[in-house]
Amino acid sequence: MAGGPEIEQLIQLLSRLPGLGPRSARRAVLHLIKKKDQLMIPLSAALDRAVLAVRVCETCGNVDTQSPCAICADPRRAETGMLIVVEDVADLWALERAGVGAVRYHVLGGVLSPLDGVGPDDLSIDQLLARAPDYREIVLAVNATVEGQTTAHYITDRLGPNGPKITRLAHGVPVGGELDYLDEGTLSQALKARTQI
Repeated sequence: MAGGPEIEQLIQLLSRLPGLGPRSARRAVLHLIKKKDQLMIPLSAALDRAVLAVRVCETCGNVDTQSPCAICADPRRAETGMLIVVEDVADLWALERAGVGAVRYHVLGGVLSPLDGVGPDDLSIDQLLARAPDYREIVLAVNATVEGQTTAHYITDRLGPNGPKITRLAHGVPVGGELDYLDEGTLSQALKARTQI
């Protein structure tokens, strides 16, 4: 142990964050210590404020400082009649950064994964079913993994044929992608989902 117990605890806590292992956490802590006044003190204050202010939206599952969140509270978003279902808050934020439009969201909190012990009761599927009648279209924006597709099929079955229109995100060639670098599954899916020019 090179530093005191407080420094070691900070390294251990930071190393639990996604993308930070012990070595990266150590570098981050050293940087924070070197920039104590410019970074560490404001970061500590921001964390204290966030602990008190951040809450999970009771409607959609987004993270905000109010509940319902700013997205759910925006009346213009209800006019589109579109609800985008995502696995995680990070997916919601990615869609918002992409500027998908004035839509509303529903965060499932994960995907069905029997091997990991995640069943329908562990996700916010019942809340989604309760919200569904208020929308004309539900977009299942889950990842193209086996678990994501299983979750999409389960939700589609539960919503039934008499509910709102159900769509999925297109899968295939990314913008700027080169065919030579894509895997076979992506190419196959892109060909199946082809569109007329």
